[in-house]
Amino acid sequence: MRIIGGTLKGIRLNAPENLPVRPTTDMAKEALFNILYNAYDFENCSVLDLFCGTGNISIEFASRGASDITAVDKHSGCIYWVKSVIKNYDIKGIELHKADVFKFLETHKKSYQIIFADPPYDLPTIPLISELVFKNNLLADNGVLIVEHPTNLRLEGKPGYTQTRKYGNSSFTFFEKPSQQ
Repeated sequence: MRIIGGTLKGIRLNAPENLPVRPTTDMAKEALFNILYNAYDFENCSVLDLFCGTGNISIEFASRGASDITAVDKHSGCIYWVKSVIKNYDIKGIELHKADVFKFLETHKKSYQIIFADPPYDLPTIPLISELVFKNNLLADNGVLIVEHPTNLRLEGKPGYTQTRKYGNSSFTFFEKPSQQ
């Protein structure tokens, strides 16, 4: 896993093998950041990284100038790993939360311009992520929610759906705040 842009570009991060993660591939991550880079000024965005795992996405945002990043994961090993990377590379702007993502979404009050969720692919509650984000008003106006999921999972019928981009066995589904909110 490597950082593909910004001040930390080229750094390889080798997370411990015992972490329960499936990092976003470099190809998919590069495509995602190309899409987001053309729509958002990262330096002025607040970012929420759900199921942050290795911190790959949060660190990529920080490398590209985002300084208001909230990263959430319930696995202690993941939180410990991300903390060690933050310390080792003196990364600023990432606030870590060790929490169950669904409980976090129910209780958290801040809104974000970019919300990225990369849940375990076998998680049956993936479709609830967008519902909770919208129900609790966590997405800012003109913001985007991106859910990474297995390509065979269909999220097109959910409120706020805009598009799905496929990258092999993985897909990114994009949501915007539904207009009735």
